[in-house]
Amino acid sequence: MKGYVQVYTGNGKGKTTAALGLIVRACGAGLKVYLCQFIKGGICSELKTLKKRFCDVTIQQCGRGCFIKGKPSADDIKLAKKGLAKLRSAVLSGEYDLVIADEANCAISCGILTTAELLNLIDDKPSHVELIFTGRSAPAELIERADLVTEMKEVKHYFNKGIKARPGIES
Repeated sequence: MKGYVQVYTGNGKGKTTAALGLIVRACGAGLKVYLCQFIKGGICSELKTLKKRFCDVTIQQCGRGCFIKGKPSADDIKLAKKGLAKLRSAVLSGEYDLVIADEANCAISCGILTTAELLNLIDDKPSHVELIFTGRSAPAELIERADLVTEMKEVKHYFNKGIKARPGIES
């Protein structure tokens, strides 16, 4: 089976959720999955479920679990570079059918990864690997290289009324 490159971007809710849906579908078809989460850290509801019920999913978090505002710290950059090395290793290993780089677009926009690093990963990707990039602000070069791009557009969000992330819905 040929693998393609997908990008989920935009300011609307649902980018990671769409990628998680692909994980469920892939596991149902017997595919092996690698999920690398940039910026994120800590356990959220979806990771609890993946670890408990989806043994064919390898999860790697490479972040401190907080928003990066302004200049990223040395730790943020170090964690992202370690995560990128593990992501690259997973893509090239031949072990995984579906590889997800969650929040990779955000990692680029906040300066802890570069567009060139992700484009190089696409260049080196084995033909059978489906590679997914999620996060706001996908760079134009990544959008151009992808085979499928979906933009989540926020029309209305209750977060703007001060409602915090709720367990099982947003976290």
